[in-house]
Amino acid sequence: MTRLIFLGPPGAGKGTQAQKIAAEGGVPHISTGDILRAAVAEGTDLGKKAEQYMSAGELVPDNLILDLIKERLGQEDAQGGWVLDGFPRNVPQAEFLGQLLDQIQQPADFVVNLDVNDEVIVARLLKRGRADDEELVIRHRLEVYRQQTEPLIDFYRSRQQLVSVDGNQPMEAVYTALQQVIAG
Repeated sequence: MTRLIFLGPPGAGKGTQAQKIAAEGGVPHISTGDILRAAVAEGTDLGKKAEQYMSAGELVPDNLILDLIKERLGQEDAQGGWVLDGFPRNVPQAEFLGQLLDQIQQPADFVVNLDVNDEVIVARLLKRGRADDEELVIRHRLEVYRQQTEPLIDFYRSRQQLVSVDGNQPMEAVYTALQQVIAG
């Protein structure tokens, strides 16, 4: 049974690695972006509320994201494990998630931090060539990430749940390191 939370800056490879680990473990890869899009597409009550914020170009509030996560973790396919990617994004969300996981008796096995230095991230994201991947924008996103997520790293480290993996390596080497972490 695999229950992992992935942390890491934009461009660290969280999504790619989380999908591979989830597929290998036969558990769902749960990304907040995917949850939001699915809830909106399905027209659920939470999806309709989220859509109001998204269509106005606003961030979906924490309480709504938390409700969506709770709903998703309660689904049948998540009972045997899951890989969370992109959530939590701040300490209050992490505290809520911890309470939720205790409540539904699905504690996380590890919180994996993909540790990648800024220059590697900037180079990776510039190669991607997306419209919003300009160097100044990337550096700003990294700054915001560091402000919000550094406290999360300390939060999980203090609870002896954090495992850091060197994300500066080639994709396959990172995946091998992740497999070793999971195998114990």
